[in-house]
Amino acid sequence: MCKCSNPYIPFSAEIIEIVKHTEIEWTFRAKLDSSSVKPGQFYEISLPKYGESPISVSGIGENFVDFTIRNVGKVTKELFEFQVGDFFLVRGPYGNGFEIENYKGRDLVIVAGGSGLAPVRGIIEYVYAHKEEFTSFQLIVGFKSPKDILFKQDLEKWSKTLNILVTVDGAEEGYQGATGLVTKYIPKLQFQDIQKVSSVVVGPPMMMKFSVAEFLKLGMLEKNIWVSYERKMHCGVGKCGHCKMDATYICLDGPVFDYEFAKNLVD
Repeated sequence: MCKCSNPYIPFSAEIIEIVKHTEIEWTFRAKLDSSSVKPGQFYEISLPKYGESPISVSGIGENFVDFTIRNVGKVTKELFEFQVGDFFLVRGPYGNGFEIENYKGRDLVIVAGGSGLAPVRGIIEYVYAHKEEFTSFQLIVGFKSPKDILFKQDLEKWSKTLNILVTVDGAEEGYQGATGLVTKYIPKLQFQDIQKVSSVVVGPPMMMKFSVAEFLKLGMLEKNIWVSYERKMHCGVGKCGHCKMDATYICLDGPVFDYEFAKNLVD
């Protein structure tokens, strides 16, 4: 839940850096207190006269938080006119986020689709800096095409010491990397004891559904599969009911759940 004094009132945040990944997907680095922020949490970003949008945290550093945003709506279209030094309004952080302690001392596999790489980026950064705390690590991330690949510099950096597989749905002339859906590569994973493996799956709903199914075929325990329903977010404080699934408010109880619980949520 939000650590601010009043969860309903936004406060200003300065843009200190902008990274343009694609024409419509940029990362805005905002000057914020990051001491209690976890990967998988989200903020509400608002612009007077335009509204607000729930945006997942895509990076956490000393006194800054990253937001990777797709230009697809009224709020985001206006935000893409902003420059370094400008301010926008935020409230948050909200949600439970990913507890990295759940994955330490284990084999960890992260499967992400497209912008689903953003909310798990903080986990990967932690593993990159503390590789010795995990038995093994594997990232499988898929994008529509080579031009849609996000965090290219990060992926290059991580690949130097971590097992990273980047795949695209459709290759372009000159592309020599992996192709196909992420689900193509899950059955190829090998572990000494599948019941001691944890996985994190984040992306479009259908990608998550079939990725989880592949892990279950391998014999992975449902309680060791973690998913994020961050696409269900709306108000962030459980008042609008937009994210309510059965008796669960995703913004309050999630958006991160283990699959043993998540499989019973009915929209």
